[in-house]
Amino acid sequence: MKNRIILFTGLVVFSIVGLAYPSISRGGEETVLKLTSPAFENGGMIPPKYTCDGEDVSPPLEWGVAPEGAKSFALVCDDPDAPMGTWVHWVIYNIPQKTKSLMEDIAREAQPAAGGMQGTNDFHKIGYGGPCPPGGTHRYYFRLYALDFMPDMAPGVTKRQLLKEIEGHIVGQTELMGKYKR
Repeated sequence: MKNRIILFTGLVVFSIVGLAYPSISRGGEETVLKLTSPAFENGGMIPPKYTCDGEDVSPPLEWGVAPEGAKSFALVCDDPDAPMGTWVHWVIYNIPQKTKSLMEDIAREAQPAAGGMQGTNDFHKIGYGGPCPPGGTHRYYFRLYALDFMPDMAPGVTKRQLLKEIEGHIVGQTELMGKYKR
C-alpha cells in the first residue's frame, strides 16, 4: 500500500509539474517542449542496440527549441522498476541552451565533445549505462530539464546532487519513456 501511495504521489507531482510547463512561447507562437527519439517511440520498446544486450550506446534524443529563459539543459535517465529501487542510467547536464538534440553514442567521458558534462550513474561509471534489467519488462524514463542557469558543478555528480542543484531553476521539462524486456 505504501508503494502505491508513493507512486500516486509521484504521478500527481509529475502531473502538476507538467501543467506548469506545457508550452513555450516564441514570437507569439506556441510550441510544446517534447522529447523524442528516432530510435523508439514514447512508451515503445528500446532497441537492444541501446542496452547491455547490444552495443550499450546512448540513444539519439531530440527536443527542438529551448523555452524562453533557458540557459542550459540537463537530462536524467532512470528505471523505477529496478528491484533495489530506482536505478540511474544517465546523468548529463550543462548542455548548451542552443542544443536541440543529443546524437547517438555520446562518449563516456566527463566532458564529451558533444557538449555538457556527465555525471555518475548507478553502475558507478561516468556517462550512459543502458537498460539491463534482471528480468521482466522495465520502464526507462529520459527526463529533460530546461534550466535558467548553467549549474556550477564538476563532472561526476549523481542524480540526487544534480536535482538538488537545479531545484527552483527549471523553466521547462519533458520526458520520454521507453521499455526493455529480457
